[in-house]
Amino acid sequence: MKKVNVISSLLGVVMLSSMLTSCKNNDAVDPQKDLLPQSFSVDIPNSISNNGTSLGGRVSSDTLNGNEVYKNLNTFILVGESASKIVEGFINGIRKYNITKVISLTYTSDDDSRVKNLVVASNVDYEGTNWNYQLTISDANAATQADGGKALQIFWNTGTIKGVAIVKPYNFDRKKNINSPDALFRIDYSEGGSSAYEKQMEVTISGLSLPSPLTDPNAISSIHMFAGKKGDVVDVFGNSNHPNAVFFTNTKGFNYAFVASGNELSDIGVAEVGLPASNLDSNDRKVLLKDNSVKNVFTKGITAIWPGIDQKVLAAYLKNTAAPGYFNKKGFIAGGVSPGADWNTLATRLEAMTPYSPLQTSNLAVKFK
Repeated sequence: MKKVNVISSLLGVVMLSSMLTSCKNNDAVDPQKDLLPQSFSVDIPNSISNNGTSLGGRVSSDTLNGNEVYKNLNTFILVGESASKIVEGFINGIRKYNITKVISLTYTSDDDSRVKNLVVASNVDYEGTNWNYQLTISDANAATQADGGKALQIFWNTGTIKGVAIVKPYNFDRKKNINSPDALFRIDYSEGGSSAYEKQMEVTISGLSLPSPLTDPNAISSIHMFAGKKGDVVDVFGNSNHPNAVFFTNTKGFNYAFVASGNELSDIGVAEVGLPASNLDSNDRKVLLKDNSVKNVFTKGITAIWPGIDQKVLAAYLKNTAAPGYFNKKGFIAGGVSPGADWNTLATRLEAMTPYSPLQTSNLAVKFK
């Protein structure tokens, strides 16, 4: 699965073997094979994440291609999933140093040649929760800046895995991420507990400037997404904000709100998408996904420009915007009409999910402790 550039360049940053310049051990904790969490992400089926193909949904030239309608869905789910994978990449890179103690060390990054500090602390309070451990990596020469030069903070508990990770790519590598100085993302991850899912994660990303496939050259500025896995099924819902997006008319600013469910084993998925205004303050599923469905928003936009358009022509053009959308490993295959029983099972799960408030997503601001 390919990664979006703003975060994909981070994977090599935690390979510290040739970067260490000094190391200092602090208070010892109970020895373990490893203090770090074993996982920090939910794998999302390619059918509703990055399917990377336009083979599905091929139709005549007077019908909007289904893959074009749902490209944003694939893109921003991919960004959210990739953010969690990057956190796992950091953890796995650090794990080779067998951190079994509260520790601090300093290294020089091979990427931007800047000095970084790494500190592991125990028994830390954050957002009303006492965490077993906290790991912080920061840019040593940026300590006086507003963000303290922080590049990564992870808070986690041992036993039943639960944790929070916050990342600022710019402070890891100021060369590769020079065009994304404000991007931050946060992963809230847990396994088991009282949740209906075996594992779940909530992803929040702010300060982005990523191209939007459906409305390019407009940009995705923030993302709020939840993913939960139980067995082979993964449920996902959320929003991405496109503050400069326009659809047919001059009205600017939309959220891409959605709910989706996919089967990892069979690689099929079902999704329902809405295009509410970025400043809409609502958590009403009907308002977000029905009243502001892709079909309704596009219909209003097109008829506003061409009020006399032949309704048969309009219906043919918007055929693939009918909800929900159905997917397989090749991409979009149908809109509104189920391809079969396996998809029906997933479609029934959608009604229990609701996207976040568009205004809340538009105003996201991820921050370090």
